[in-house]
Amino acid sequence: MDRVRIGEFSAVGWPSTAVTVGNFDGVHRGHQALVSAAVARARETGGLSVALTFDPHPARLLQPDRAPAALNTLSQKEAFARGVLREALGARDVVVGESFRFGRRREGDARRLADLGERLGFSVHALPVVLEQGSPVSSSRVRDELGQGNVSAARALLGRPYFVDARVVHGAGRGRTIGVPTANLAPDNEVLPAPGVYAGRCRLPGGEIRAAVVNLGYRPTFGGGHLALEAHLIGFAGDLYEAHLRLSFHERLRDEQRFPGKDALVARVLEDVARARALLSGRAGDGV
Repeated sequence: MDRVRIGEFSAVGWPSTAVTVGNFDGVHRGHQALVSAAVARARETGGLSVALTFDPHPARLLQPDRAPAALNTLSQKEAFARGVLREALGARDVVVGESFRFGRRREGDARRLADLGERLGFSVHALPVVLEQGSPVSSSRVRDELGQGNVSAARALLGRPYFVDARVVHGAGRGRTIGVPTANLAPDNEVLPAPGVYAGRCRLPGGEIRAAVVNLGYRPTFGGGHLALEAHLIGFAGDLYEAHLRLSFHERLRDEQRFPGKDALVARVLEDVARARALLSGRAGDGV
């Protein structure tokens, strides 16, 4: 898989591309359906499948009362279709969701794109929304579930556990002194689940995967402070400082709580470890 940043409307030179377009925030099951359809179209023609996304997210550039002119005019809808989809990417097929919107005030939709495609030489395929428990799968639903700590519900929407990439940083070192060492993590991701204790998995730099008990919170037993993310990697002993890890959230174990002392805290953490090990033991293929 190659990643190419398109800064101008110059031809990339790829043959017979099947392009799917979206923000792909979270790459949930709806996004996965779009990508799978683009791959299938590309295989039919012996071409190349392309996922076209936007960085930063357009919502960060647009203000409700004043949007940047470069994104506002109706003519630039066609500039997008002609310049990016047709000329830069050489699209033969374009795959979008039926709720796809683009352009000023989101006035462009899949039908509008199909009309443009007829003139510019590509076909548009609009897929129906993917449902979970009767409602559309969406990035906002994923964020809502994570905000409530419902990581298992988020997993159903994503088709995999939610994960963050993070760097191991120095902490206070309390975990090691009480016999439960933790990796203190500075996450790259902006979205984290609600504070609490979770069963998860951690992928180490060499690819090894360890079951983990993850604490996200303010450490009330030790006087509180800033929001901290830390993970106890079950059965692991070693130095991970400055390492980059991938941490996935599989099940919520409990709320964060304040304990009367170290012994009560350690006893509860050992219970968390046992529960996490039991929950994860039958999920070898659940991903990280």
